[in-house]
Amino acid sequence: MIPFRIHEPAGAPSPIVVDSPHSGLEMPEDFGTIATLDALRTTWDAFVDELWADAPAHGATLVAASFPRAYIDVNRREDDLDPALLATPWPTPLAPTDYSRRGMGLIRRLALPEVPMYAAPLAVEAVEARLVRYYRPYREALRARIAACRATHGIAIYLDAHSMKSRGNAMNVDADAARPDVVVSDRHGTTADPRVTAFVADRFRSQGYSVQLNDPYQGGDLVRSFGAPADGVHAVQVEVNRARYMDEAAFTKSQEFAALRAACGDCVRALATAAREFA
Repeated sequence: MIPFRIHEPAGAPSPIVVDSPHSGLEMPEDFGTIATLDALRTTWDAFVDELWADAPAHGATLVAASFPRAYIDVNRREDDLDPALLATPWPTPLAPTDYSRRGMGLIRRLALPEVPMYAAPLAVEAVEARLVRYYRPYREALRARIAACRATHGIAIYLDAHSMKSRGNAMNVDADAARPDVVVSDRHGTTADPRVTAFVADRFRSQGYSVQLNDPYQGGDLVRSFGAPADGVHAVQVEVNRARYMDEAAFTKSQEFAALRAACGDCVRALATAAREFA
């Protein structure tokens, strides 16, 4: 399996990189999960790569994962791993975060509340293979594209694209709470110039979507790892509400899909035009 696909800019390149790390659903042969496909689909950022598919037409690079986040999550640190998932101790110290405690670390313990991913602990070698074949190549490709934009344009703007359930479940910090149409986050101003974050939020608001900043999502490990606003690299996470573009139960696109795709494309187009203002 090819772990990710890169869609190059069409026409004049802009300093923007968009990635969709959780929209893959090609199942690796060694997955070994006992969760049903429907349970796995709830962890899938369905069609998010397609929502942002117009980004290259506006000069952006688009990177999209092929493998599922339920297999290994590139938006977690390598040491954010629950020791209870392992058959033997990990060879280096681990630092599981609250994500791991809630079953959603580097390797997921749960697909849904009380729905386990595996029947037995995983071999250390099996987890290391996932890091080598999928996690590290994806993050290295993303790092290289962001660095190339920074070197060429003097600035890089990285949009980390995701989707969210319309309501949180018991594994989320906002369990059963209704969510806005879009959440734009920058780890409370640490991964991007606040002007960039506000610009992204305002573009979606201008298209009629409700937007919240850093609530309930503050930004994951990808924006934390790559965002360096003092060095001209601005990383912003964008979560879109699944109910605004799909049927969450059937995993099918709704009539609103085209409008949200147009809004995502408009965001990239406008950001590409305005990027020099943030240099």
